Amino acid sequence: MTQGSRTQRVGEEFREILAEEIPKLKDPRVGFVTVTGVKVSPDLHHAWIAYTCFGSDKERAATRAALRSARPHLRRALGRQIRMKYLPELEFEEDTSYEEGERIDHLIADLHRKEAT
Repeated sequence: MTQGSRTQRVGEEFREILAEEIPKLKDPRVGFVTVTGVKVSPDLHHAWIAYTCFGSDKERAATRAALRSARPHLRRALGRQIRMKYLPELEFEEDTSYEEGERIDHLIADLHRKEAT
């Protein structure tokens, strides 16, 4: 399902605000987080935030837990900056496309090395 122009605008605004608010969190579990995108449901009741985070699996799990516990605070931050009738529920999803792309690059490099020999 494609997003309409309104949901895209709302999602982009959410992405910008969350990208500023997440580094301000005082939770020590939050690592280096980059918000890569936000998808908003057509009724604007749910928002899925895609993010990347560097570190070990343990550090990424801690960041995931910290973001989950910071949802109410982040919703309030959105509410202060955006006037909407209803603020959506926030769901955080780790964006693994960078790691998948890196894995594909390694596979292609291995193929080129094998062809050269």
